Amino acid sequence: MTIRVLVADDQSMVRAGFRMLLAGEEDIEVVAEASNGKEAVDKAARFDPTVVLMDIRMPELDGLEATRRILAADPDARVLVLTTFDLDEYVYEALRAGASGFLLKDVPEEQLVAAIRVVAAGGSLFAPTVTRRLIEEFARRARPPERPPELGELTPREVEVLGLVARGLSNAEIAAQLVVSEHTTKTHVASVLSKLGLRNRVQAVVLAYETGLVKPGA
Repeated sequence: MTIRVLVADDQSMVRAGFRMLLAGEEDIEVVAEASNGKEAVDKAARFDPTVVLMDIRMPELDGLEATRRILAADPDARVLVLTTFDLDEYVYEALRAGASGFLLKDVPEEQLVAAIRVVAAGGSLFAPTVTRRLIEEFARRARPPERPPELGELTPREVEVLGLVARGLSNAEIAAQLVVSEHTTKTHVASVLSKLGLRNRVQAVVLAYETGLVKPGA
């Protein structure tokens, strides 16, 4: 199936650059562009893109609020945040809102294309050298909220898996560390997300830090 992409960025040359880059991919099609957050929300509803490439700082409506509105209207929407700022509070809030991940705008072209495919397939993707630092920074600043009661529904093994997910381990790495199959790990991760009412692994990482399950710098 063709991956339908909506590019939301207030700079026309950036949008044109993304369109030119993705034009060479047989399985990806840019179906719409938006120059501000309000337009992004409107066109997401009109064109039903598989993935929204979302800039954060845009006029009229920033990328954060646009992400919230798009996901509120369609919980299955996939938003990949692109930013020039590697420590941006807005990015953190976008992850909390349920964005499927974020990348810096200066990532190599092949990484951006790969990220679009990962997100379109239902996965989560975020720049590990940036995201952990970002989450830890704002976890230090924020007053930890009370742990949601849903955490009590997790089995000891599921709590362990959540902690490893929060530390950035892949399913294969978690399976190796726990000496279980990758299939078993996937089952545990799916159960954790379901019990906690989370959209993806990104939200699981944020929750683990915010609730103190994983300590910044650990």
